[in-house]
Amino acid sequence: MTQSKSVPARPRHGEHMAEQQQQQTAEKRFVAALDVGTTTVRCHIFNKAAQVVGAATRQVTLLYPQPGRYEINPDVLWSKVVAVVKEALEDANLTANDVTCMGISTQRSTFVTWSKVTGMHYHNLITWQDVRAERLVQQWDSSLSIMALRGASRVVYWFTRKRRFKAGSTLKLMNTQVTLRLLWVLENVPGLKEAVARNEVMFGTFDTYLVWRLSGGRTYHTDPSSAAATGLFDPFTMQWAGWARTIFRLPASIFPPVGESAGPCLAMVAPHIWGASFPICSSLADQSASMFGSCCFDEGDVKLTMGTGSFLNVNTGNMPIGTTQGMYPLVGWKVGDDLAYLAEGASNDTGTIINWALKSELIKSADETSALASSVASSGGVYFVPAFSGLQAPINDSEASAGFIGITTSTQRPHLVRALLESIGFRGSQLMRLMREELGSSAGQVLAIDGGVAKNDFLAQMLADVTGARVRRATTCDHSALGAAFMAGLAAGIWSSKEELRQLHHLDREFIPNMERRQECVIEEQRWTCAVQRFLHWHRQ
Repeated sequence: MTQSKSVPARPRHGEHMAEQQQQQTAEKRFVAALDVGTTTVRCHIFNKAAQVVGAATRQVTLLYPQPGRYEINPDVLWSKVVAVVKEALEDANLTANDVTCMGISTQRSTFVTWSKVTGMHYHNLITWQDVRAERLVQQWDSSLSIMALRGASRVVYWFTRKRRFKAGSTLKLMNTQVTLRLLWVLENVPGLKEAVARNEVMFGTFDTYLVWRLSGGRTYHTDPSSAAATGLFDPFTMQWAGWARTIFRLPASIFPPVGESAGPCLAMVAPHIWGASFPICSSLADQSASMFGSCCFDEGDVKLTMGTGSFLNVNTGNMPIGTTQGMYPLVGWKVGDDLAYLAEGASNDTGTIINWALKSELIKSADETSALASSVASSGGVYFVPAFSGLQAPINDSEASAGFIGITTSTQRPHLVRALLESIGFRGSQLMRLMREELGSSAGQVLAIDGGVAKNDFLAQMLADVTGARVRRATTCDHSALGAAFMAGLAAGIWSSKEELRQLHHLDREFIPNMERRQECVIEEQRWTCAVQRFLHWHRQ
């Protein structure tokens, strides 16, 4: 008796056509990734292969009404958001009807307050670079209330050994946090306190304000990654910090609900903006988006974003970890049960240094800096201190000044340019050393880099030499946009897993440490550190 093999039935012609159409429809799913940074607004349209099929960029108009004040007009920025998405869709030869979903990445700790009644803002967006509350920061940081909080936290930590109280024992207020700038606004903007008393005020970082406007005023919330950067959110309890509201007497009524970083529909885009409605499926802070776009999904993964500032982030897994010298515990993202924490160290001046060099006509374009720096064997004893906005961790001196030192009659333009780039590398090295000291010497053997300044080959190789890490640069340096797209696409079902995202993430180049050059870099960094000492506390004089 012979056995017959089962042969699968051949699909009918109509069924075959239907399968082809379904496949084509799946392939034609697009994510609009909106990235609102400090200096630029970008929109990338990604297809299912994570390829950019359309893009547009607009410059952010920064306002400087007084020294130390950095503002953005919300209406002007909103108009640029609308324009840049429209232009990106046109560049992709698509319409809003073709967009499957949107992902959003925004600058952190830039905030505004606006009216529930009229929708009008009470003041401009106050950016994370703003130092108008510096005096308040100093007063409160040395106040009895904060010292008592630190002391109580030390005692409780001694008994419980809980990390939350260890972080409280080293609490330090900073200008980059929202806390004291919000307090300044409440005390100084005419009519704002009265509006708060009438329960008419909404407060939010830019992600909150943007989603509120994109939804036509229907959706009002933030996500944990943006909330955690304000200084007013407790990453250990995943709630707005009641102790902060109590100490600083901040009204609870103005704080937005904290939701998730991604989901099938965080909000719906109002159809009148671009001609069709589609869901916003992710909204998170730029550095969290950059981590996700760098595929730093696992505990111990490290990336350095070099944009307007430099931000070193390490994935600390499911546990928030702060340090005693300035690495700050943050929420990376929260999507259902997927909760990732980050520890971060920052240097506020990176791209600002390149922009200064352009404005002062030291360089003609950012692209020439790598070749100029490589054209000389060293900086010729010239060092630059990158402190336009003070110096952050581990130095933590908001009164430091920027400047060159060591200039002689033999100093030429390439020496100055090399000193500028080396200063960025030395600050990155400081942050890496701090991370290793606080979190373990084995951390950061591989360093992912992104951001506009990461395109500089001289700087990328220098980072490898001075830190001893293998430095990896992807084919795209816009990882904030890519991360927002990845997270939105996962939530919308365009991609199925993080492993699939890893397959879509392509390496451009890996920079291997030159061990001979490494010793020279260590010596040069020591000399640069001596130069830094000359510029500390300068603005106190």
